[in-house]
Amino acid sequence: MASSPQTTTPPHHVAIVMDGNGRWATRRFLPRVAGHKQGVESLRRCVKACADRGVGVLTVFAFSSENWNRPPEEVSGLMQLMVGALAREVPRLNADGVRLHFVGERAGLSDKMVAGLVLAEQTTAHNTRLILNICFNYGGRWDIARAAAKLAEQGLPMTEMNLDRAMALAHVPDPDLFIRTGGEQRLSNFLLWQSAYAELFFSDKLWPEFDEAALDEAIAAFQGRERRFGQTSAQVSASAA
Repeated sequence: MASSPQTTTPPHHVAIVMDGNGRWATRRFLPRVAGHKQGVESLRRCVKACADRGVGVLTVFAFSSENWNRPPEEVSGLMQLMVGALAREVPRLNADGVRLHFVGERAGLSDKMVAGLVLAEQTTAHNTRLILNICFNYGGRWDIARAAAKLAEQGLPMTEMNLDRAMALAHVPDPDLFIRTGGEQRLSNFLLWQSAYAELFFSDKLWPEFDEAALDEAIAAFQGRERRFGQTSAQVSASAA
């Protein structure tokens, strides 16, 4: 039996559900927002690691549309953390060649936060080393419904190609590798359309614990898988020969 084709090429687009910040803090008898602060440190490390490994696009789930249902003090802390992180991190990301995109519904966010998102995108618009998509106030169902509404407004037919072009991540290819930390094994309304053929990798590490070694483990798992996209193994092997 022929072995499955493997590659040493890293995934071009990595998507991550950064889960486990609150549990990380709770286990240390800290407020949950302390876990989110530590999660920012982990994201900084992950961005650098992805760029160093040749990943072209990193998309992370920072705040879902369902997260508004969390305790008010946690939501408030997350909003303050986002504003502070923008001020601190954007100059560093810009110097490192990272282009920022913020994906999600901006209605309902404060004027100060929206202005910060726009400024961050404008400041980094010229960068090409890594595209960092931060999904904030985002949901996969919202994304699909919004794309369908755009097509209806434009009078365009509801085809797969048109929907794809109307999605919030139309500026990048679909994810190759979908990682979720924290031990849970579900998509949680993240990139439902775009992840149709992504390779899924679930890590037991809480997000603040997800380091370069954990990223390498996920990439190695991706490189060892056969990606068929509806074809048979024989067809994949023949096209790779």
